[in-house]
Amino acid sequence: MSLQPLHDRLNTIAKDGRTRKLHRRRVEGVHIVEDDGRRLMNFGGNDYLGVIADETRGCDLQTACSTHGASASALVCGWTPRHDALAQSIAELERTDAAVIFPSGYAACSGTMATLPQAGDLILSDELNHASLIDGCRLSKAERIIYPHRDLDFVEHVLRDRTDVSGMTWIVTDGVFSMDGDVAPLPSLADLAERFGAHLIVDEAHGTGVLGPRGAGLCDAYGVTDRVTVRIGTLSKAIGHQGGFVAGPQIVIDTLVNACRSLIFSTALSPVIAEGAHRVIQRLPHWRDRRDRVAMMSRQFRRLMNLDASGLESGIPIVPLIIGDEEETVLASQAIRDNGFFVPAIRPPTVPDGKSRLRVSITAAHRDHDIDLLAEIIHRVCPNLQAPELTSAGN
Repeated sequence: MSLQPLHDRLNTIAKDGRTRKLHRRRVEGVHIVEDDGRRLMNFGGNDYLGVIADETRGCDLQTACSTHGASASALVCGWTPRHDALAQSIAELERTDAAVIFPSGYAACSGTMATLPQAGDLILSDELNHASLIDGCRLSKAERIIYPHRDLDFVEHVLRDRTDVSGMTWIVTDGVFSMDGDVAPLPSLADLAERFGAHLIVDEAHGTGVLGPRGAGLCDAYGVTDRVTVRIGTLSKAIGHQGGFVAGPQIVIDTLVNACRSLIFSTALSPVIAEGAHRVIQRLPHWRDRRDRVAMMSRQFRRLMNLDASGLESGIPIVPLIIGDEEETVLASQAIRDNGFFVPAIRPPTVPDGKSRLRVSITAAHRDHDIDLLAEIIHRVCPNLQAPELTSAGN
């Protein structure tokens, strides 16, 4: 599974004298301070009214200034020591070479898929992938094939049949699927990727912090971290902040820094947000008790709702309750709200026609009593719940 095409791509950029690198620069008033201590009057940012200058004047790296923006994109002067520290902590958590920070998870997913696969490449994408991955695939010049949800036989058939692909082959999947609460069959997908020389990209948006002994996500839980080329994640869910990230081999990160439009042309994440996310990332390996509690309560709720699930999936804190009809789903959500609980109604186009549902999200902050009472209310106001269509992650 060679990444040589990415090396060749960066070599071409280098020959043209256009290689970009991220440089740590701290914003302080109307100045930026570089790593070597050089203090420069900043004429590169976009703080047109001086708001960020007011908030950061006199601040240093150890000072928690009021929330402020980065003033510019990462490549101009928006990559601060806080961003760099966050990226390093993510790379350590993911046990990979490097990581880069995006202003949102959507930008990370769409930008990665639009940038890494090129003309002549082939993308295999799960049909239930998040919209951000789908949009990125559509922007890519690579050929795209959508495979039925978690259908390993289909993936293998395509890989076996498409030996004519001139470029690289990429298999992209959500780790935890956000509307169904099921998981990708990562060990089997990794086997297929290795057999056929493909690269696996996993969006860990709903797995980071929640799954795995270190909280690194589904790849961590399945023990396949070193077999997944690219891991994408968000800082806005279990991390409780904002932004997104991509972790992988240095050549992948360098390619994104040099070619990913959603990174190059977006103002960087707020440094204060980056600092807060960094603190949480550092704590994840020590929060096994929180992960265990989320899994325990998720299993408890599924039992109370008579939902079948086993193994890792039984502890996923996303629980869909399918009603089917859109109007009935909205009315059910309202009835639950009238009883003091908020459970959103999810309707098309987010889910297929006839599959409208209530989407229950469980957290470590909920109490056992909360779970019991919610189940009681839902049983009372939702007599038409459908049994979910279960598919084995190994089929």
